[in-house]
Formats: sequence, C-alpha cells, structure tokens
Amino acid sequence: MDRNTKKIVIAVDGFSSCGKSTMAKDLAKAIGYIYIDSGAMYRAVTLLALRRNLFLPDGQVDTEKLRTILPNIRITFTLNSEGRPETCLNGENVEKEIRGLEVSSHVSRIAALDFVRSELVRQQQLMGQEKGIIMDGRDIGTCVFPNAELKIFVVASAEIRAQRRYDELTAKGEKVQYEDILNNVQERDRIDTTRAVSPLRKADDAIELDNSHLTPEEQKEWLMEQFNRVIASL
Repeated sequence: MDRNTKKIVIAVDGFSSCGKSTMAKDLAKAIGYIYIDSGAMYRAVTLLALRRNLFLPDGQVDTEKLRTILPNIRITFTLNSEGRPETCLNGENVEKEIRGLEVSSHVSRIAALDFVRSELVRQQQLMGQEKGIIMDGRDIGTCVFPNAELKIFVVASAEIRAQRRYDELTAKGEKVQYEDILNNVQERDRIDTTRAVSPLRKADDAIELDNSHLTPEEQKEWLMEQFNRVIASL
C-alpha cells in the first residue's frame, strides 16, 4: 500500500541523550508526519516548577502546589523558520530554556509523578488519534501508544551520550563540564528505569537500535527501511 495513503503511529523510546528527537524529527520530515517531542512536555512542566520554586531543599517536588497549577499549563509546539518544532509554555517559546542542564537535572523527578504522567499521556494520546505521527520519549511504545505499528527502542553507552550532550551544549555557548553531564545521564537512567510509574523499558514488540557508532546517514537509512517495511506489510 502507498505510504502516502496509509498512516501509522511511530513510537521512539530510549535512554536520555540518545538522539531520539533528532532522528524522529528527520524521519517525520522525510515522510511528512507530525513530530511530537514528549520529553519536551515534561521539560516544560519542570521549567515551570523551577520558576515557581516547587523543588524543595531535599530535591523533592512540592506536589500539592504542582497539582494546583497543572490544569492551567498549556504546552504547544510551533514551527521555526527551518520547519522544526519548538516548545511553547503558555504561549512563551521556551525551547532554549528547557534544554539547559538545570532542567535536565530536575526533569526525571517531575516525570516520575503519576499525576503529571497521567495528564501528559492524556494530551499525547489526543495528539495521535489521527495517526501520521512520530512521538519520542520514555514510555511511548509501552504506555502512550501500546498499539503503535512501529516501535523503536534506542540505546547507546552512557559515555557516548554524555559526550553528545556536552558537544551540543558547548556548541550553544554554554559552560558545562563533561563529568557533570555524565553524572546527570547516569542518574537519569537510574530514575527512569526504576520509577514506579511507567518506567523506561523496551516494549516486547519494539526494534532495538544501538546508534553508538552509527553515522547520521546510516541511522536515517535504517529508520527508513523500518518504516517502509511496516508500510509494505499493511
């Protein structure tokens, strides 16, 4: 069947800093699908929590206050001049702010809260009702879209992921230390895989992609092969 007449849902899950967002954006652009960065939604909530001083001295979250403001949080996506989606929080473009190390250091705490996940999963499932969507995150194939026609689970070593994140941040002019980023990556892995609500895990029917040593072009070729294979089987 023509891939342009049959749309599917593509779920991309995996560890932090694996390049999930970049690969999902590129594939979405190539096949004309809508791309949604679910992680950006959790980062946006985290940014607001930081701005409202909802993180307690021990690192925990003031859940009572967060519950009261969550219904009023509006997360949307707008395309920039290059056609790439950027995250808006209550109408403010916060794409740069949510990618900093401070948000990265706190987002796993927010993402582990059951009431936050419940609300954002509800919003994400609404976004995917018409299909023709690619969404990446931690629980897309297991929780958000368990019936997605194509599920990809991305892995890479913690050291390689930390180096990628370091290169990305320094290219933006940020002053960061590699060891700090590596520690952050490892701590996020621990929290993401051990949290009680929707822990990070590979769905039984997901295809694993270890992109530790793949070039961007090799990765793009692999992803397109998987997409064409699924479309051809429909």
